[in-house]
Amino acid sequence: MKILESGKLESEQGKERRKLSWKDFPGPLQGDGQDVVSILQLVQNLMHGDDDQQGHRRMQYVGEQGHMALLGHSLAAYISVLERERLRKLTTRILSDTTLWLCRLFRYENGSAYYHEDDREGLVKMCRLAINTHYEDYATEGFTLLSSKHPVIYQSAACRPGLGQHLCSQLGLPLSSLCIVPCNTMFGSLHQMDVALLDKLIRDDRESGKLPLLLIANAGTPGAGHTDKLSRLKELCVQYNMWLHVEGVNLATLVLGQVSSTVTAATKCDSITLTPGPWLGLPAVPAVTLYRHEDPALSLAAGLTSSQPVEKLRALPLWLSLQYLGHDGILQRIKHASQLSQQLLEHLKTLASIKTSVGELVFIHLVEDELNSPVVVFRFSQDNSARKFPFLGCMCLGEQLAQQVPLSGVDVVELEDEGTCVRFSPLMTAAALGTQENDVAALVEKLGEMIPVLSCTLRFRQDFKDEVLQQASLSYIEDQSWPGLGGVRYEARTTDLDEDKRQYRVERINSDLLKKLMELDTDLYFSDGPEFCEEKNCIFIGMATEDLDVAELVETIVSIGRDIEESGKLFENMTEVVRRGIQEAEQQLQKANEEKLMEEGVLRQIPLVGSVLNWFSPVQASVKGRTFNLAEGQKLFRRHGAGSDSVSDTSSVSQLEESFRETAHVQAIDAEEAEVPQEHHVHIVAEMALSDQRVPEGQETESVDTLR
Repeated sequence: MKILESGKLESEQGKERRKLSWKDFPGPLQGDGQDVVSILQLVQNLMHGDDDQQGHRRMQYVGEQGHMALLGHSLAAYISVLERERLRKLTTRILSDTTLWLCRLFRYENGSAYYHEDDREGLVKMCRLAINTHYEDYATEGFTLLSSKHPVIYQSAACRPGLGQHLCSQLGLPLSSLCIVPCNTMFGSLHQMDVALLDKLIRDDRESGKLPLLLIANAGTPGAGHTDKLSRLKELCVQYNMWLHVEGVNLATLVLGQVSSTVTAATKCDSITLTPGPWLGLPAVPAVTLYRHEDPALSLAAGLTSSQPVEKLRALPLWLSLQYLGHDGILQRIKHASQLSQQLLEHLKTLASIKTSVGELVFIHLVEDELNSPVVVFRFSQDNSARKFPFLGCMCLGEQLAQQVPLSGVDVVELEDEGTCVRFSPLMTAAALGTQENDVAALVEKLGEMIPVLSCTLRFRQDFKDEVLQQASLSYIEDQSWPGLGGVRYEARTTDLDEDKRQYRVERINSDLLKKLMELDTDLYFSDGPEFCEEKNCIFIGMATEDLDVAELVETIVSIGRDIEESGKLFENMTEVVRRGIQEAEQQLQKANEEKLMEEGVLRQIPLVGSVLNWFSPVQASVKGRTFNLAEGQKLFRRHGAGSDSVSDTSSVSQLEESFRETAHVQAIDAEEAEVPQEHHVHIVAEMALSDQRVPEGQETESVDTLR
């Protein structure tokens, strides 16, 4: 503006400064921009990286219904640029259609819908709605109203971790407003909320002047897939005027023809959160919270409704995908996941009768109704002989099954009472992975193969530890996450080294030891350990079979490690001998050069002048030789049964002699010369090789005679 007001053009110096300032921008932003092909190529490279391994699954399975969901995001961007009135009508239609379809599919009559990216955001909005309902002046007075009557939010101890803390953080409430309700300890399921104890907690809070605000219940707990007693909880919430919110994977079974009565009770609750994305295999679709409330003003105050048309376009991907699937397609996917669970459950009943020397495989049926249970949880039950590793069995089992049958989608879950278990929840994984019945069959087959191996591994694990602790040169590495016998480290026996050199030697020995063990003809698996192992320079041994000799295995490790350590010491000693010999030779050469300079004078060192002086007055120079013995210092590290200490006993010296003979180009050697002792040969040849005395012109013959 100053330039325009003054009418002065920008100076040349200012142009140059502005021109240089463009270099401050990142490379892709410089110039006139990038073309579309280059940008898409960059995106492709970022998506796939450098991993070109065949068979590597970079992305989840995306069917035609998934493509419709992805198309919805692109269409939403195009629709957002429409004329305002047309945009309002279109978004209203999309939102009302999707809400109606979801309410019909999941049997939630007269409900409204809130679409959100974070599956916890719907619950946050329900809390805001409950606060606005119970505190009439909350919109104007704010949190000052809460100080006189603290709100309390109740949640089951089986809820997903961190949910209550997230609510308090988003609502600005202290953690004292969160009440964790324990699960049953005497009667009923160990993963269901204790209704009697909840009733007592609510009465105590009301008597202390607090306001019971909202209760979070589960229709399928995150760990075990249990459903709370929703009918009894609904009666309790009506009695104390509380809001009841339900979430969980079992809500997906509401679309089926036959539904458990405990799950059906969720349709009478104040709000439920659905996650149709993983259930139906729809990528990047929002979660949906269905709720009932009669006051639109309070819903608007809670942020559940918006006048912005773009906010309503969140439902577009789901709107397209539901139409593409139709009722039959949606029903087929939910039913398929339930059938996969039932298939695995039936097979586990037969595997549970397999007896092993350590334990047996038992399944833990953690849901009340087997008919439509979408979650199966089982574990490896161990007897007293393997109790020293309480969760190792199931941890190994789950990790191996997930690695060898990746399409099954099994994972490891930690339950409060049962401990470490293996979970199969196809409703959350089958649509994305494309899990089929043959994958479940492969899972069962692999499970049957792993039971004996796992049994032997647990039985030999303690024996392996005891054998390692008896060896002074080995250290046992305790790592409960390693699915195998355990880990060891070969410790260097040298104590005269500083810490850095000792660590370097240990690292080198164990690295070579691992390579040697991997070359052995054995069924055992050797590795450098888990990716995030705290211990370094270790060797971990995998699962074992029945015919494993643990003592022989440990002795083999010690023997190979000892050989590597001794050969390393011999090499280091040889290196030190050669290094010292070279240093001494360099010092002698430097001394010889100084003596030569003093003997011949400076003028003889000048090329042209020196030649003339040598022609008029030749210098009678003697040839001086230097030697060092490569066999020196090897007595302490020589193998048992070696010969005498002479140089001729080492093959390295013989090879050195042959190389020196070839360098000297000796054309003929008579019989007498051949009988010269090898030690004398080394001395003479070294004299010729290491000496850099120049022979004066005309005295070549004399030098040869001197050599002879």
